[in-house]
This record gives sequence, structure tokens and C-alpha cells, in this order.
Amino acid sequence: MQDTRKPLGINWIGLGTIVRREVSRMMRVPIQAFIAPWISALLFIFIFGYVVGGRMPAIGGRPYIQFVLPGVLMLNIVNASFLQSSSAIYFSRFLRFIEETLVSPMSYVEMIAGSLAVVVVRSTVTAIGIMVIGLAFGATAISSVPAFLFWVVAVSAIFGLLGIVIGLWSKSFEQLNVLTVFFITPLSMVGGVFNTITMLPGWLRWLAYGNPFFYFINGIRHSMIGYSEVPQGLGYGLTVVALVVMFLWVLRLYSKGYGLRE
Repeated sequence: MQDTRKPLGINWIGLGTIVRREVSRMMRVPIQAFIAPWISALLFIFIFGYVVGGRMPAIGGRPYIQFVLPGVLMLNIVNASFLQSSSAIYFSRFLRFIEETLVSPMSYVEMIAGSLAVVVVRSTVTAIGIMVIGLAFGATAISSVPAFLFWVVAVSAIFGLLGIVIGLWSKSFEQLNVLTVFFITPLSMVGGVFNTITMLPGWLRWLAYGNPFFYFINGIRHSMIGYSEVPQGLGYGLTVVALVVMFLWVLRLYSKGYGLRE
């Protein structure tokens, strides 16, 4: 079904309503949304900074914990953004209040933007919290604030959009977790969080170059400690392309009513 609604301008009331609703839902679980990833970062700092880090050689002239923490931060961004958007769209379908949004005078772009706004807010707060903790313990640095914000916002938007796709597709809560278990977690763990490409056997390095998580982790690591294994232009380009493709995909699903009117 095509979207025939053509509002004269941005529906700020509708956008604000979506954002307030999702923020309210997010703030009902502050431990899951913010406290858990911050505590996780503290544990990584302790383990890799004081237990393992002292026995590991420096990487790129940086202590091992400074190399690892950007990857840990990126994992939290990915999980936070995906879980926020996938659960939001799934439960709006499951509880059948998605109809209230669909009959409102809002375009599909505005509906998607409203959902993504909260995803970006959650991911940004999570990332800044981990960054502050890392700086307080001397476990990281910040090389470029604009680049750091780009990677946080862009990656959270990509996985927020991916979460919407899975939320529309899922018919059960078990299906909602399929992508996390079989794709996001494995790919992120082999995406260069704990090692450089040069540490891998030569015949396995192609796997890293073909893994999108590698470019996300490498990008945010460069913005934090200035260490990069690939040209930054390549990472930026692939990320922007992925963001555009994901947005057009979600917009297409909304315009067809996939998972929304079943």
C-alpha cells in the first residue's frame, strides 16, 4: 500500500508524541538501558586494564585496554540501538497500538525518524557514559569529537533501522533474538574488538575485511585513540552507503505495509 498522505510540513506534534512515548518506555528500564552497559565497561576496564592488560604488548603504541575499550563501546552501541528499535516495533504490533500511529496524519519518514531519534539518544548517552568512565580511569582518550559522534550516531541509526526490519518480520519473541544470537554477536566478536588484523592468520584476514563490524569498530577506535587499520575514507563511505540502503529498505517496508497491517 502506497503512502498517499502529503503533509504540508513536518508534523512536530506527531514526532514529539512518538519520541515521548519511546523515551517513557526506555526510562522504565534504566538499569537495562544505561546502568548495565556502564557496569560492563567497568568490568572490561578492570579485566583488560589490570588483569590481562599488564601481560599484553602495546598495540599501536597504546596500552591494550585503550585498544579494546573502543570495541567494547561499539558493541554496546550496536546492542542498545538494535534492542531499542526491534522491541519497540515488535511490541507495538503485539499490543496492537501500532494502528494509532498508522492512522495519524504522519508520513512514514516521520514515523521512522521518531523511532530512530530515541535509538540515537539511548546509544549516545550509553556511549558518552562509557567514554567518561574510560577517561576517568585513564583507559581511553578522545582524538576527534566530531568523528566520535559520527560513528555513534551513524552506527546506532543503521542498527536501529535493522531492528525495525526484524521487529516487522518477527512473529514471536524468539524470532526477535535470532539476528542477535546468530549474526550480531558472532560478527562483532570477530570484528577486531580484541585483536588487530595482523594478529590473524593470513588466510583469515579476508574475513575481517568482509565484516562490516570491523569498519565500525575501526572507525570509532580511530576517533578515540587515533589508531586505524584501513583508510578512514573507506569506512565512512561504506557506513553512509549502509545507512542510506537501510533507510530506503525500511521506508519501502512501511509503504508496503509489511508487518504493519497483518
